[in-house]
Amino acid sequence: MKFLTRSLMGLFLTALTLGLLAAGGYAVMAAISARNAAPERPAQARERVFAANVVTLDFGTRVPRLTAYGEIRAVRRLELRAAAAGRIRDLSPNFVEGGTVSAGELLVQLDPAEAQAARDTAAAARGEAQAALALAERTVAIASDDLTAAGRQADLRRSALERQRSIDAKGFGKAADTETAELAVSAADQAVLTKRTALSAAEAGLDQARNTLRRAEITLGEAERKLRDTMIRAGFAGNLAGISAVKGRVVATNEMLGELIDPAALEVSFRVSTAQFARLTDAAGALVPVQAEVALDLQGRTRSAPATLVRAGAAVETGQTGRQLFARLDVPAGFKAGDFVTVTLDAPPLEAVAEVPSAAVGADGRVLLLAAGDRLAAVPVEVLHRQDDTVLIHAAGLANGQEIVAERTPLLGEGLKLRPLRPGAAATAPALVPLDAARRARLIAQVEANARMPSETKARLLAQLAEEAVPAELIDRLEARTGG
Repeated sequence: MKFLTRSLMGLFLTALTLGLLAAGGYAVMAAISARNAAPERPAQARERVFAANVVTLDFGTRVPRLTAYGEIRAVRRLELRAAAAGRIRDLSPNFVEGGTVSAGELLVQLDPAEAQAARDTAAAARGEAQAALALAERTVAIASDDLTAAGRQADLRRSALERQRSIDAKGFGKAADTETAELAVSAADQAVLTKRTALSAAEAGLDQARNTLRRAEITLGEAERKLRDTMIRAGFAGNLAGISAVKGRVVATNEMLGELIDPAALEVSFRVSTAQFARLTDAAGALVPVQAEVALDLQGRTRSAPATLVRAGAAVETGQTGRQLFARLDVPAGFKAGDFVTVTLDAPPLEAVAEVPSAAVGADGRVLLLAAGDRLAAVPVEVLHRQDDTVLIHAAGLANGQEIVAERTPLLGEGLKLRPLRPGAAATAPALVPLDAARRARLIAQVEANARMPSETKARLLAQLAEEAVPAELIDRLEARTGG
């Protein structure tokens, strides 16, 4: 029974195979007959037409936008350092990280006991020097009066001597009286010299007292300065950063306790290429104060502020390229020192330039112009500026209204025919061509004979070929495969 069943199954499979072979042979013979029945026509080589997007040139004045990345810096910052060593006695409640302080506010108070004692000692020394100066001034005044009195006494003695000599000349005087008068004049002159010496000594004492007072005042000023050094005050209104001081801590001289930053005086430091820097300078090489926009990314939101280009770096640092620029923020609210920001600058405008996609310019510096007959022609251009996905070009051989290829590919080249795809143009319906019976049968046979074509695609193509009019693109594609 099993033998009979297997025999019948083998006969069935053999008959099925022969039937399929017969059907295939019939289809091949029908295709050959249809091709032989079709009129002979010479094979025509069809030029391949490429499709590409084109853009229209519009030459005019454009403002190049330069984009760079930089860091916010504080223009006005002050390091808070201990000018004297000592123990921290008091701290301002605002002396914390991020604290806001006003100008002149007392931030840190060191223990002033030693400095206060030195200041009081210096003040006492100055008082003693002032008293000594007053005494010296009085001594000079008295010595001057003594000298004046001695001078008058000497004048009187000379007058008496003159009278005695006049009496002697008349024969009434005595020699002893004249000698006594002369001795009195000599004694008076000696007294004048003594008083003058005393006045000189008093004046020297006055000068010494003045110098002593000056030294005492210097010592007092130094003591007061050291006393002031025990107090650290805010030089201007701002915010505190890098705070490292606590109450009771002993600090050393020049130890840094924090930093004061003015939040209203901020700038951004960024780098541009040498070519971009050249566009930001005038004919004399001076930097043009162009306007800029500084943007800070806040995780989906952007905070921006206007800025003004103020200066350029004096030198190029080792390992760096380009130029370092600085722009002052006009409205610094919302920005902090250390923020990483994006800087956009408006360079001086360029005349007679067109803005086109970057992909429109090839590596050889040329664009493909859509010339007469939709043929492509390569035209050299000068790229003046690149920004984002576009470039600003200048070309003497191009004019307004002409069209160029928006995206160059290796398949496109000079002399090729192009079917331009213009932005905003409505899609045109495919061209339909009526087929005669022989041509239709030949195309149907070609599709049916393609064993590698998926069944869904084959069914769709056969349905299109069964229509009265068939898309010309489909006919061209099928006939291009057979060379017909």
